[in-house]
Amino acid sequence: MEFSTPFPLDRMKIVSWNINGIRATRVGLKNILDSLDADIICLQETKVTRDLLEEPVAIVEGYNSYFSFSRVRSGYSGVATFCKNRTIPLAAEEGLSGLLTTQKGTIGCYGNTEEFCEEEILSLDQEGRAVITQHKILTTDGKEETLTVINVYCPRADPEKPERKTYKLRFYRLLQIRAEAILKDVGHVIILGDVNTSHKQIDHCDPTDVEVFEENPGRQWLNQFLADPVVSKTEEVSDQPDGALFLDSFRYFHPTQKNAFTCWCSASGARQTNYGTRIDYILANRKLVEAEFLDSIILPEVEGSDHCPVKALMKCCPLPADKCPSLCTKYLPEFAGRQQKLSQFLVKKNKDLEVSAVDKELSSSQSSNEGSETSSSRKRTVEKVCGNNGKKGKLGPKSGQGSLLGFFKPVVPKPTTLNDGHNKSANIEVSEIKNVKVSTQQESTPAPTSGTQNGTQQSSAFWKTVLKGPPPPPNCKGHGEPCVLRTVKKAGPNCGRQFYVCARPEGHSTNPQARCNFFLWVNKKSGVVG
Repeated sequence: MEFSTPFPLDRMKIVSWNINGIRATRVGLKNILDSLDADIICLQETKVTRDLLEEPVAIVEGYNSYFSFSRVRSGYSGVATFCKNRTIPLAAEEGLSGLLTTQKGTIGCYGNTEEFCEEEILSLDQEGRAVITQHKILTTDGKEETLTVINVYCPRADPEKPERKTYKLRFYRLLQIRAEAILKDVGHVIILGDVNTSHKQIDHCDPTDVEVFEENPGRQWLNQFLADPVVSKTEEVSDQPDGALFLDSFRYFHPTQKNAFTCWCSASGARQTNYGTRIDYILANRKLVEAEFLDSIILPEVEGSDHCPVKALMKCCPLPADKCPSLCTKYLPEFAGRQQKLSQFLVKKNKDLEVSAVDKELSSSQSSNEGSETSSSRKRTVEKVCGNNGKKGKLGPKSGQGSLLGFFKPVVPKPTTLNDGHNKSANIEVSEIKNVKVSTQQESTPAPTSGTQNGTQQSSAFWKTVLKGPPPPPNCKGHGEPCVLRTVKKAGPNCGRQFYVCARPEGHSTNPQARCNFFLWVNKKSGVVG
């Protein structure tokens, strides 16, 4: 639910959203950013690499942007942070390790990473999963403090790729080391984004293996990283487990709210039945949440991705820096004017060929006549360039190549020879010609007989027996409604096989409006169900 209390314009709002492709948006990016109504907007899964980044996405009026790109695969992963001009950061940095940092004005505070080898720690930043911005804020008690925002897109643990499970846990570990180091040496920290793990059973629509739910390694990491939001309201920091310095801001304000999900399966239509998980978070250090947060909410009404945005509403006010840090996208050579794109040269060249050819000839003609411009000289110049009496000129069409306009000219019949020996132009309207053709065809075509009709019907019946088309889908047993045909795309022995399932959206088994458990294979050989 949206926070109902009216906010002063100077108070701070932060949004996180897995946008599932920043270039695939149906409306302009500025419209999207404006509609989210936030000072700092962190996007994940942008699916754009630097070579594909275009100016309307990189440079948005009223915002300064900071990107991290995947260096291992195009159209994969990626995060971006957009800050309103009233929230210009003091510093910005790509990645968690510091190994990608080449600009001045970085954040620092990398913590103790001796447990990582350099190759491993670099690989954790190669997929473009983190951007860090650092800001000055004015707190409610009138103090200027530092706020560091870590925008992350945490890896997914593919069950068929054990190495990705290890990669995910190592990313979590590096994230924790960096966040705690910044918190200790600099000031407040917010970690927000797609964490790719539902923390508690209340954050999952239909958890399986409830007995071992807590044994998931990702959940175990969250358990030791996050303090209990209920306990945090009554106990001191010293009473919390070691390392539990951060809070899940949504659960701090809404500890028992059910069906609060941020991600749904698009293929099964699960969003219609709210059959999802909560894997998008705004995590912050405890002192910041308690002193400066007003609320933390979910925005399920915002569509356009398989995720929805999450939003933090704060009491503090942003204090913008005088200048954007060097990581800002507008300083990239391709957008700063120091490097021109090849397409610009091509466009200019084409315009020269199309527009200035005649002007150059006219200019030379005018200069030879000391500025006098007569109709005869202009005519000679145009004939020289465009051709004289249909003959090929400098820019005229090639031999044997007709003009496009020729296809749209009316067809004039050739002169006909009458019986008296004189040629007479057959100046007949097109409609008259059509009428003649139709009447002639009607006169020359005999009316169909009953035998012809019988032959046509027999031919139609024959082809219907040969080309039967696909069989009608069966009805599901749960609702008695026609099923939908699906194809297995997952690699394995059944890859490519087709099957029928209930056409309704996926949902909980107790929801009568959700999909029933009907399933039926299509026989490979005969094409019939069974």
